[in-house]
Parts: sequence; C-alpha cells; structure tokens
Amino acid sequence: TNNQQLTARAITEAKTGLQNFLNAVAQENYTLARQEWHHARRILWDNYPIDRKLAQPEIRAIWLDRGTIVQAKSEQDLAKIFDKLAVAGFNTVFFETVNASYPIYPSQVAPEQNPLTRGWDPLKAAVKLAHERGMELHAWVWIFAAANQRHNALLNQPADYPGPVLAAHPDWVMLDRQGRLFDANTKKAFLDPANLEVRRYLTALLEEIANSYQVDGIQLDYIRYPFQDPKVNQIYGYGIAARQQFQELMGVDPVTIEPSNGELWQKWTEFRIRQIDSFVASVSARLRSQRPDLIVSAAVFALPRSDRLQKLQQNWEDWAVRGDIDLMVPMTYALDTEGLQNLAQPVLTQPTLSSALILPAIRLLNLPDIVAVDQIQLLRDLPAGGYALFAVENLNQNLQNIFTRTQGTNRAGENSTPLPGSSLSEPIPYRQPFQVAAARFTALQREWSFLLTNNQISIHRDSLAEWGTQADALLISLNQLATDPSMKNLSSAKTALSSFRSQFQKWMQQQVVRQPYQVQVWNYRLATIERLLSYGERTVLKRGMRDE
Repeated sequence: TNNQQLTARAITEAKTGLQNFLNAVAQENYTLARQEWHHARRILWDNYPIDRKLAQPEIRAIWLDRGTIVQAKSEQDLAKIFDKLAVAGFNTVFFETVNASYPIYPSQVAPEQNPLTRGWDPLKAAVKLAHERGMELHAWVWIFAAANQRHNALLNQPADYPGPVLAAHPDWVMLDRQGRLFDANTKKAFLDPANLEVRRYLTALLEEIANSYQVDGIQLDYIRYPFQDPKVNQIYGYGIAARQQFQELMGVDPVTIEPSNGELWQKWTEFRIRQIDSFVASVSARLRSQRPDLIVSAAVFALPRSDRLQKLQQNWEDWAVRGDIDLMVPMTYALDTEGLQNLAQPVLTQPTLSSALILPAIRLLNLPDIVAVDQIQLLRDLPAGGYALFAVENLNQNLQNIFTRTQGTNRAGENSTPLPGSSLSEPIPYRQPFQVAAARFTALQREWSFLLTNNQISIHRDSLAEWGTQADALLISLNQLATDPSMKNLSSAKTALSSFRSQFQKWMQQQVVRQPYQVQVWNYRLATIERLLSYGERTVLKRGMRDE
C-alpha cells in the first residue's frame, strides 16, 4: 500500500541518517553528528504509524486533576471529559479526590469540602460516568501533604494558612529542623506520619471514600516525607509525636542529631521510613478487609533507592514485595524518550518486584505530542503493565485524536464507544491478569507469524520447529489458565513459560545479530507475561483463597 511504501522509504532515509551520524562521530565532527541525529529522528517522528491501532491489552491510565474538575462545575460538563477519555481508549482514571486536605466531595470525616466544588459531588458523578463508559475510577488522595500555598491563593486564603486539618489540629504538623511549617521550594506543609491521631484520621477518610463510593481503587499520593537535603540542613520529620516517640526509643531528641552522627542519624532515618511503611501496610490491609476488590496503588518517585530513603523515606520496593500495593506508579517524568528509559528501565527490570504491576508515568506538560507517543511506545517495548499520563489538563485535541486512532474504541470495524451500562471488552491487567497474559502471547505469536511469512526472522530450521511446538504448548497452557484460574493451571503455565524463556535466546541467536532491539523487546514482552502470572497468583488466587 501507499502507507507501507512511505514507511519503508522513511526507514531507509533514517538508516542513512544514522550511518551519517556514525561517520560524523568517527570524524569527530560533532556539530554535523548532532544535525544528522536530529534529522533522522525527525524523519521517523514525521512518519510515526499514528493512523492504526498500536495498543494491546494494557493499563491506559490518566490523572484527572482538581483544576479540570473544578472547571467542569457539573455532572454534564464532567461527562464531556469522560466521553473524550473513553473514545481515546483510556480504561483507568485517577480522579483527584483529596487535595491539600480538601476532599472534592461532601465529607463526614474531613473538616471542609473544597469550597470550589460545594453544591455538588464530583466524586459521585465521576464514579457513575466512568462505569457507564466501561472505565475504572480510582480515587487519587494526597496523604501526608496537608496544605499548599498555591492552593491558598486560589481560595483567597492567607499564604501561611495551614489548611483545614492542620488549622483544627496544629499539634499534627510536621516541622523542619528549624521549626518551619512550609517547604520553601514546594510551598507545601505535611502531617506527622508518626502521630497516631493523624493515622486514624487518614484511615477513616480513606475508608469513607472506599465504602461510601463505588470507587474501583485508591491511589496513595504524597505517601512520603517532604524532599530533604541533609547536606544543607534541610531535614523534615520533627512533629511533636515523632520527637517524643524517638526520644523514648533512643533517649535523644532527634532535633539534636546531626547528619554526621553516623549510626544515630541512620536510626532517625529508619524511624521515619518505618512510619510510612507501617501506615501503608495497615491502611492497605484495612481497606482490603472491607473492599477485597479494591485496587490499591501508590504514586512514587523513581530515584535510586538509597538516595530516596535519605531524601523522602519512601521505601516502595518493600511495599511491592509485601503485596501492600497492587499497582506501583513511578513518576518517571522526562522531556525526551531516552530520559524516560533511563528512569523506567531500572525499575521495570528489578527481579524483586515480580509480583507487583509497574505503571510508569509520563508528564504531558511541555512535551511535544509525537514525543508523548514515542514515550508510550517505549513503555510498550519494556516489561510494563501499561502507562499513566499526567494529566487531563495537558491533553490537547491533537493528542486526543492520535489516541483515538491508535488505542481508541470507536474505529471502524471495531467496538464502538461503550453504551451506558456496558463495559470495554478488553481485559485490564490488574483485573484479569491471566486473560491479559494469554492475549499478550497471542499477539506475540501473530507478530512472529507475520515476520516468518515475510522472511524477516533468521532462524535455523530445527530451531524453528522446536520454537513452534513450544509456543503452541505455551499458548494452550495460558488459555487454560485464563479460562479456569487455579493453582494447578498456574503451575503448568509457569512451567511452560519458564521452559520457553530458557530456550528463547538459543532460537533467536541468528535474529539477535540482525535485530538486537527487536529480540530484546520480545524478551521483555515474555517478562511482562511472567509478571502477570506472578501478580495473578498473589491477587486472583492467593488473595481469593484468603477471602473465601
């Protein structure tokens, strides 16, 4: 077809540009090398296949921010937003439900509803609108961040107003080492995670959301301490309760401890880490005891772990390993695809996180549309469960149109936009991990079959026969597990997948020379299937057994 010819020509031109780039580097002509690199990249971007469906079963999430919700002013206006998201193929909405201590809904637990949404209940409307369109609605909640000076300006409050919760309970506040409330950089103030009354209040607030509204999930945001830099004495955590508890534990007021104090400073850091860890564990268990079907997620930082523990006390790897969190959403924001890869790949390839689904996030602000598409495609090439976009306020019409064509549900010959009361036919990984695993492997087999038919895979004849036999056997095992989830069928599928993966590199030893990136992507897609099986074992099978 004409499109295929144009694509082939673009790839040829880009390959020539890449060779010119390599030649210029060899000649140390870096100005020319940069020009050739940008030219080759532009050719590929200009010919990106954005006119056809690119997505397979995956989590396609987007944060629906408070500002956009406030602008809506009514269920009718909010419906227009959900219509656009449904047509664009999003299946999960992280709906900003509590921001700077203000719930978006009329609460019986919190002191005050957001004044800009008084007179209606956006959360009730959002749950209804999402479910009518076959989408999931997850309540996005600020946990320990309790006040925001930028939000104060919107509400005509004094700049130093600590928010309705801290105004009512000033002894709940977390201070820095100098006794200051607001962080000078972020303009936010935090609750003390060591304070038992704070923990009870937040637990009651989350229980209210989970039990009063049919939300499908709850996302914990600001589940950490404020950003710190001990080298310049920028340290947080000095609430009244935290200081008392640590002094009882160690015999010393933490305010007197210097970062140079070595072992004692490490004890103070570990104390703060435990406050976040224990809250995540307790609130997760409590919510699931009341709503076993609830998906618990956390928005987290992708900083290296040792750095993050010192600066934020956010120990999210342990939450994933313990099974406290179903869906980890690292905020891997970057202005180019390489930057995203540098942040997301180390997280996605950690073997210890095999039973949690990882959903890297992309920030749309100041990101060119085609770069956003390129970043999403990168995540599809990595062992990710999908992606999350921040946020609806930055979703422009051009990007909306691209998503409608590449992942939407209203394309000719496919399912139309779901009617009220219906649901999207495509399974979501955190709900139907075994069905998604089978669908993902079916898609891989289709790709391999197409490439083999067009002589685009180099493989020895004996290896081809063995590969085909094992692939068919693996698909049968995955389909059996999807149809009848049980420990027996899971064991068979895991064994078949393990055997297949152990021999895959041998089968691909010729192809990896020709197309190393392609073979790496296939390995990552097999790793994604393995992760789906591990996640399903923990959530569908083992948790289901505990609930019976």
